[in-house]
Amino acid sequence: MAKPLSADQFLAALKKSGVRVVEHSSWRTHNRNHKGAWGPVHGVMIHHTGPYSTEAAMVELCRTGYTDLPGPLCHGVIDRSGTVHLVGYGRANHAGVGDDDVLSAVIAEKLLPPDNEANTDGNARFYGFEAINTGGGQTWPKAQVEAMHKVSAALCQAHGWTAPSVIAHKEWQPGKPDPAGIKMDDFRTAVANLLGGKSSESKPEYAPYPGAAYFRTGRRSALITAMGRRLVAEGCSKYSKGPGPTWTDADRRSYAAWQRKLGYSGADADGIPGPTSWAKLRVPKP
Repeated sequence: MAKPLSADQFLAALKKSGVRVVEHSSWRTHNRNHKGAWGPVHGVMIHHTGPYSTEAAMVELCRTGYTDLPGPLCHGVIDRSGTVHLVGYGRANHAGVGDDDVLSAVIAEKLLPPDNEANTDGNARFYGFEAINTGGGQTWPKAQVEAMHKVSAALCQAHGWTAPSVIAHKEWQPGKPDPAGIKMDDFRTAVANLLGGKSSESKPEYAPYPGAAYFRTGRRSALITAMGRRLVAEGCSKYSKGPGPTWTDADRRSYAAWQRKLGYSGADADGIPGPTSWAKLRVPKP
């Protein structure tokens, strides 16, 4: 039986894994502990978010929840660039009730049985991560999947667990599909490789700065879309819809908001990417 890590220990474990971590307001004390137990913990559960408008909105939704299901809805949200957003810590409304036989297998670190019952509280027993994905066939970026592997391995290492301690929501609660498109046996193999030191601490592949002249009216590329998604994730969106692949004034205004967030002003916040602000935005290669 494992006592949950403290919030500081949890944060340190994630940072040690090499993932980029963003801390959101009062995440250390934002929880549902007044509604039930938190611990002992036995594993890590992976989810996908489902349909979303923007990444920033989904992070906020996972923090605050719904009227009928208050937040936090997980401990961390993993965006499509591989950044981990911490939104809560303690008991979180992510796992719901699931199969007691699955929990027994996780505790014993054995092959999982079919999840055919919903009779056991999982919110007390699992760390939970929501990965931003529609669940409708959307691709999984390499940087995001690597971050999912790394946070799982980090918590396993912190507790002395092995890869079978990592499960999907779809393996816990009957009828759940998440994370769609992720083969969990392959996922656990990747976690085992990290725990065994077989996989290098590879960094996400970020797009190199293409130069200021690249950002002109009518420029169309997947890189523009990737940049826009990162701006949305950083809370700098000035888009009424999108972002899309064509450079528009909405892209310029959104990038200007990013520059201002970094502390630039005046002509230095004109909305045209420069090499320093671009590097800090960490736009994944399309």
